[in-house]
Amino acid sequence: MQKLLITIGLGIVLIGVLYPYFKQLGLGKLPGDIMLQGENSTFYFPIVSCIAISILFSILFNLFRSS
Repeated sequence: MQKLLITIGLGIVLIGVLYPYFKQLGLGKLPGDIMLQGENSTFYFPIVSCIAISILFSILFNLFRSS
């Protein structure tokens, strides 16, 4: 349990450190991301970015999965 918490914590720190670089890649602004703007509100759902990140993590986890 402690190893899992440490790993999750290090992952969060790594994402925080690499966030400016991820932002430059254009994640969150891919074609297909939904953004609806009204007069007083904005709804934003980055569906294509979520799918791309999910595929990337699936590939990475399958590569490093211990058999």
